[in-house]
Amino acid sequence: MLRPLRYVLNKLVRRGHLRYIDPAGRAYEFGDSSAQEVAIRVANPATEWRILLDPGLALGEAYAEGHLTVEQGTVYDLLVVLLQDLEPGSWPGVVEVPERFRYLTRRIAQFNPVSRSKKNVAHHYDIDGHIYDLFLDPDRQYSCAYFESDDQSLEDAQLAKKRHLAAKMRLEDGQKVLDIGSGWGGLGLYLAQTAHVDVTGITLSEEQLKVSQERASTLGLSRAADFRMCDYRNLQGRFDRIVSVGMFEHVGVGHYRAFFKRIRELLTEDGVAVIHSIGRFDGPGATNKFIAKYIFPGGYIPALSEVLPAIERERLYTTDIEILRLHYAMTLRHWRQRFRASWPILAERFGEHFCRVWEFYLAGSETAFRYQDMMVFQIQLTRNQHALPLTRDYMVDTERELRAADEGAVGSQTAGAPE
Repeated sequence: MLRPLRYVLNKLVRRGHLRYIDPAGRAYEFGDSSAQEVAIRVANPATEWRILLDPGLALGEAYAEGHLTVEQGTVYDLLVVLLQDLEPGSWPGVVEVPERFRYLTRRIAQFNPVSRSKKNVAHHYDIDGHIYDLFLDPDRQYSCAYFESDDQSLEDAQLAKKRHLAAKMRLEDGQKVLDIGSGWGGLGLYLAQTAHVDVTGITLSEEQLKVSQERASTLGLSRAADFRMCDYRNLQGRFDRIVSVGMFEHVGVGHYRAFFKRIRELLTEDGVAVIHSIGRFDGPGATNKFIAKYIFPGGYIPALSEVLPAIERERLYTTDIEILRLHYAMTLRHWRQRFRASWPILAERFGEHFCRVWEFYLAGSETAFRYQDMMVFQIQLTRNQHALPLTRDYMVDTERELRAADEGAVGSQTAGAPE
């Protein structure tokens, strides 16, 4: 085993218990021997060097390529052992230098003009859509759910998320609503059904557009829910309400002012916008190299300290901010467990390498929200201070009303279901 890597793991692993088997078959123990053991085997010295010098990329690649195998536990267990005690400076300085360079040059990596944005979206979303059926809820909500209790099902928590967002928008019959990054149409269709508003949903994914349009047609909502292929920078019109869920992570830090400028231009004078995005507790950073290469090219998770100045400079009022701390960790646990349960189907269709890449992505994302200062924020914005009531009571009242309506709809469907 490389001596520098052994030194790093001795510093890194404290509460967990790691058994490391090197390329020569020698075993090394790290951490608390009374904790549940996680055992890994590394195939060759080259993999050890890669992990030591570029852990953010090499660890996931070694797992995907089969050069690092988890012999006891899962890759999620391994990441918990490595990340739960990780502190700045735990890795050698030779690793910190390129990370700092990546931070300084991040605007280049996140340069997302319209053509590049569409290509980046296609990389992740325009693949065989069946993969999402295997680990998402039936509505294909591919963003943080809202858990009203620890034991709530994923389906109920995703429905609760839609209620939560709708309540913050303070919708009224007949309003025009814009959904930026409308995905497979779930939120837009929910708003059109429950609030009697006209929804325009825009996406850059061919696959998502096709599915959302088909869903609207099947539900008889094609006139109320109009889904289009369009970049937010090219859209014309004015809207009473704007919502964006899980799209802001793809904007890029160099485009924040342009994004909020368009929000202001697209909102009516008394309009309201709600932006839902993954965020950082620990300040500005750079995108994880594995995620940038294999999962979300061009993506970036912002800190609020980067977002709020752009909002202020575009003369929008921030009227409410909510932080969802562990909700995404809980969401990702459901996704990861469902993904693993569907492994034989996924492996047959996409191959083992694909499955390992995505398992590492889901496991790494969950541990990031549990141990590495990731969270989700929801920001409510207006063009003027008089667009909303003085207190937040309307959110609670509306959410309660929507919950009662949703529960009534489920009860009605159950009562009419065949035995």
